[in-house]
Amino acid sequence: MQTAPVNAIPNDVLAAAHGMRPLRESGDRLHRVGENGVVAINATGDGRVEFIAWTTHVLAYVHSALGYPAYYPVRRVELKKPLVAVLMDLDGTTVRSEEFWVWIIERTVASLRRESAFHFEPADLPFVSGHSVSEHLQYAIRKYCPAATLEEARRWYTEHTHRELAEIAAGRGRVEAFTPAPGVKPFLLSLKQRGLKLGLVTSGLYEKAWPAIVAVFRQLDLGSPTDFYDAIISAGFALRPGSVGTLGELSPKPHPWLYAETARVGLGLKPEQSDHVLAVEDSGAGVCAARIAGFPTIGIGGGNILQSGTRALCAAYCETFDEIAALIA
Repeated sequence: MQTAPVNAIPNDVLAAAHGMRPLRESGDRLHRVGENGVVAINATGDGRVEFIAWTTHVLAYVHSALGYPAYYPVRRVELKKPLVAVLMDLDGTTVRSEEFWVWIIERTVASLRRESAFHFEPADLPFVSGHSVSEHLQYAIRKYCPAATLEEARRWYTEHTHRELAEIAAGRGRVEAFTPAPGVKPFLLSLKQRGLKLGLVTSGLYEKAWPAIVAVFRQLDLGSPTDFYDAIISAGFALRPGSVGTLGELSPKPHPWLYAETARVGLGLKPEQSDHVLAVEDSGAGVCAARIAGFPTIGIGGGNILQSGTRALCAAYCETFDEIAALIA
């Protein structure tokens, strides 16, 4: 396969390594290697995002389980010092709650199948974490209960979520659902001491994200999350009959909008500052979102970056916050 000059397009989107897969044509069949100037097409290992490269530019093609894929321009990024801001993912990065939300989706599928003993397979993990609720549910429906509808699945998901969150709030239920990630407190405090702007970015809806944030900040004794962070952006509020929803189900990670909004609107940063803004992520969807938004990203272990084949898109990959702190000191 041909490759373009390294000074023309980003190396990371061309690297057929760390799980990236070379393709002959894009998923929508609009682009083929060797035709109309296309020199390379590489996909993440989970196939959720494809990078189509010309000698002059790169486009990211983001698949959609709900039928609304999108193309985005991808620019070169380089982590530069001094940093001005750090954008951090919530689930899996700041808060260890991913297992709980995967369990909620698993219980939703169990209800749809009327099979209480249902469990996901390990291969399902990259597709039921890191994306929007609707994307997770759509994947599960296609694989495990094709006769079900997304609306039916969302009703079960909402029922399970409200019941379990109420149990947790009452001191019952899965008390281990929301716990701080190891080492996150000293890492956050070190960023604050350096005067960096801090943004919290999550694909989770407000109703599921906010209880997790509050619960963990209580455990960390860091006061109010809204006082600590300079901006917190979630996927908004779910659309339900008789209520008003906000944009969130079709535009979460791996789309770039949550990261772009946190930096540009929440923190007031300018696009030319992007290389001085670090994203920290544990999921493949999050890595793609931050990378497409134009921010260098450090992956942290414990999520599905390696399984999803997005390691090549990370400026670095660390197992602990101490390692990240050493890199950005």
